[in-house]
Amino acid sequence: MMRETLVNVFLFLLLPVTALAAFALDEPFIITLATKAAILALAGVGLNIALGLGGLVSFGHAAFFGLGGYAMGILAAHAQSYTPIMESPFLIEGTKSMPIIWLVAIVVSALAALLIGALSLRTSGVYFIMVTLAFGQMLFYFSISWPAYGGEDGLSIYVRNGFPGLNTLDPLTFFAIAFAVLALVLLFAGRLARAPFGLALSAARQNAERVESVGLAPFRLRLVAFVISGAVTGLAGALFADLNRFVSPTMFSWHTSGEIMVFVILGGVGRLFGPVAGAALFILLEHVLGGLSEFWHIYLGFLLLMVVLFARGGMIGLVAGREVAHD
Repeated sequence: MMRETLVNVFLFLLLPVTALAAFALDEPFIITLATKAAILALAGVGLNIALGLGGLVSFGHAAFFGLGGYAMGILAAHAQSYTPIMESPFLIEGTKSMPIIWLVAIVVSALAALLIGALSLRTSGVYFIMVTLAFGQMLFYFSISWPAYGGEDGLSIYVRNGFPGLNTLDPLTFFAIAFAVLALVLLFAGRLARAPFGLALSAARQNAERVESVGLAPFRLRLVAFVISGAVTGLAGALFADLNRFVSPTMFSWHTSGEIMVFVILGGVGRLFGPVAGAALFILLEHVLGGLSEFWHIYLGFLLLMVVLFARGGMIGLVAGREVAHD
């Protein structure tokens, strides 16, 4: 427990220290990489709530990631073109305000997760994986055939959205915003895991029949976890689209779902800071190995295989021990 706490503190400080060092060395690109790692870690934390606590192997979390991204893109696009999203039966206008965009992204993703979860959680195992994948691909092909917002070419946002009192165009400021959101969600996820709901959800993952025998409904527990998971992943999608100032159907792709799952597996399923470790390692490999070869995913695949075979607790488990903790 003490060793894992030290590892968690190191991981928590890793991204801001990297960003501050890059700022001191006048390397804005490194700050952008740290920001990307923080946002992808946030998406991984979202999946980890469903996968690590609930045992729900979802291969369609790109659906929520993409919905969050398109929520940002649509609102910002209408704001920059000064055209309303809807005029009848009531007026809905675009906005460039990050807090409003985040709220919309969370609500839209949570509602989608409620619908998808209510249907897919009636299955289990490989059937659950395939149903969640199917929903993600449905949204992927829908976004391709949606010409009003760019179709397969995507949608560009020319100026980054604003946050009250802050200059979001400054790389370090935008990193601070993304990291603050990640820190708050990590705090929430840690408390959730230790709360009665989190303990009941973990028990349902281990033995659903016993949980049901004491009067709790495993289906409801998993559905609530799935909705929370989708909402967090949608928030990450909105931030990711804001970072790139671009949103495209690739955010809905099954490749994106796979990458989010890779973050969690690399860092450690069920480990609070597992997605942070996994996302940081993924970005590091992409930056270092991607400059050497376009086939750098081969090395990532080999590393993932080694983790699955010899480090069942992920990178954190390899360093801190096999016992799962959420401190």
